[in-house]
Amino acid sequence: MTGREQIAIVRHVSLSTLTKRIKHHQGLPEVVPRLVFIQLRYMGMSVVKAAESIGVSGQTGYNWQERWNADGLEGLAPRYAGGRPAKLTADQKAALLERLRENDHWTTVEAQQLIQSQFGVTYSLDQVRRILKSFGMHFGKPYPRDYRRPGDAEAQFKKNFRG
Repeated sequence: MTGREQIAIVRHVSLSTLTKRIKHHQGLPEVVPRLVFIQLRYMGMSVVKAAESIGVSGQTGYNWQERWNADGLEGLAPRYAGGRPAKLTADQKAALLERLRENDHWTTVEAQQLIQSQFGVTYSLDQVRRILKSFGMHFGKPYPRDYRRPGDAEAQFKKNFRG
């Protein structure tokens, strides 16, 4: 075969070491299929067939092999980059967190309205939930309070309880 298939796999580690790394991998789970791909390449399978057996495209297989050849195991780690920039800056998020700490209870709608009024940024309720969760805040149902309950209910209960 001609073309890119002629690119040889660089053997940074032995096949047994690679197998052990696959079996006992403790890092990012995305790395395991990439290691299996490299293992298949070590065993002589073509790039396209090894990629298909993992369930990725041939081009992805070539990309993984190039990264393996250049950087070894570190090259197989995912490279997350980019994405849409945040609407709120880090300083604005810090100011929002301070403002949220002024009150004990916030609904998501109230937090959404606060963000809109303070910073002029509109977020969906789902995104507001993610922001609040990143601040360490949690959802909780409010404890129901009976308006008829007397102020000394615990004392009355202890006095009247026969147990």
